[in-house]
Amino acid sequence: MTIKEAQELVDQWIKTYGVRYFSELTNMAILTEEVGEVARVMARRYGDQSCKPGDDKVLADELADVLWVLMCIANQTGVDITEAFRANLAKKTARDCTRHINNPKLNNKE
Repeated sequence: MTIKEAQELVDQWIKTYGVRYFSELTNMAILTEEVGEVARVMARRYGDQSCKPGDDKVLADELADVLWVLMCIANQTGVDITEAFRANLAKKTARDCTRHINNPKLNNKE
């Protein structure tokens, strides 16, 4: 599935099952909440926090939730994520083409 196809699937789902998009501000708050859930999984699985009883969140599902809300925001604000991502990658490549390769902090194999 392409990113464009995913955006279209989200839009179709919203129109079929979701009645309408939540407001942009509500979706921004939901995105923040979903990113927090990813952070909780990461902190407990890869960081120093231990899991609590009932902590059975799946990282893949939480990341998919973030992507879902991101696509909702893109759809309702008219952003083509495929084109935005291409432009962003070109910007990063032009700006950082040697920055990370020459970063001694990244070449330190600790």
